[in-house]
This record gives sequence, C-alpha cells and structure tokens, in this order.
Amino acid sequence: MNVRPDQLPYRDFYRILLTAVGPRPIAWVSTLNLGHLNLAPFSFFNAISAKPPLLGFSPSLRQVDGLSAPKDTLRNIRESGEFVVNVVTFAVAEAMNLTSGEYDPSVDEFALAKLTARPSQVVRPPQVAESPVSFECKLNRIIDFGTEAPSSSLVIGEIVCVHVEESVMNEDRLDPDSLDLIGSMGGTQYSRTTERFDMKRPELQRP
Repeated sequence: MNVRPDQLPYRDFYRILLTAVGPRPIAWVSTLNLGHLNLAPFSFFNAISAKPPLLGFSPSLRQVDGLSAPKDTLRNIRESGEFVVNVVTFAVAEAMNLTSGEYDPSVDEFALAKLTARPSQVVRPPQVAESPVSFECKLNRIIDFGTEAPSSSLVIGEIVCVHVEESVMNEDRLDPDSLDLIGSMGGTQYSRTTERFDMKRPELQRP
C-alpha cells in the first residue's frame, strides 16, 4: 500500500505517522504565566543540537469554540521566553498522562497530578521534582507551520541548565537502566526503555 498525505483524511495519516515514528521521547514541559503553573506532555520532541545545546518540541493548535487557538504551553513560552523540559520515567507515567488533559489555563497541573514544583536555577518556570532530569531552556525561536488547527509550531529552546539526580548517575555518566524512560507509540500505547541491545559501529579500514 502506498498513501499520500493529501489523499488521506487527516486523522488517518496522523495515526500512521504517530505509530510508525516511534517510540518517541516525551517532553514534559513546565511553563509559568502570571503566577499560573502549567505542565503538559508533548511527544513530537527530540534533541536537536549539542553545540549550541538545543531541544525542540512541537505543540499543535487546538479548537476552542470553533476557532484555532494555541495551547497554554505555547502561549506561555511566547510571553515569557522560558520553559523546562522534564523527562518522563515509568514511575511518573500516570502523572504525566493526567497532565495531558485540555484544562483551563487557571488549572495548576502540578497540583492536579500531586507533583512537586522544584525551583529552577536560571529560568522562572519550576522543574518537576519527580523527574530525574530537567532541562532549563531559554527560547531560541518558534517556527509556525500554519494558523489553523491541527497545524503546529516548532519550539526550539537553548538549554541553559540541566538538573540530574544523583540516583540516575553511574560514576560520571547517566545510567539508562536507572532512568527507565518511556516513549510514545501512538494512541494510548507507550513503551519502556529497559530492554536494550548493543551494536558497534563498523570500523572502516583506511588505506
């Protein structure tokens, strides 16, 4: 079967994209606006660059009363220029899922999911204390792909500080087994990263 995005209903292509491109890491993004805490997960997310240190995630527009509107996270970042990306482990999977609802901007998802807001070192939005790794970010740029839902934007942040719990360190390195990260597989399915295998890159013989 061969399909073209412009010949499929949006939801059908969306399901193919989310299921085939996976597992996808999850950015659990905390923001702050006028004293209101906000926390939401995004699975269109990845590291973009190590020098400069950049992360990127893509929040989509949503329908509100028949009109396209940005999600609270995107609006907050536009206004403040700051955010924190917290990694999602299996231990906090249920809490992450709870924060994925389309809540009113006045709702504090930290309180809703019974999470602890830990002060950041450089930016104003707090970290999720239950997350073992948190990336404090300053906004680098936002690329808007459209103005009508379900279009999206790409938010690129420069990492200005990283919090790493000692419990997930093995000497001077992060221990992937201790992290026990989860990934999105599309729909309601997620995967754990506790099963792995090693492969060495090929060694090329130079003349």
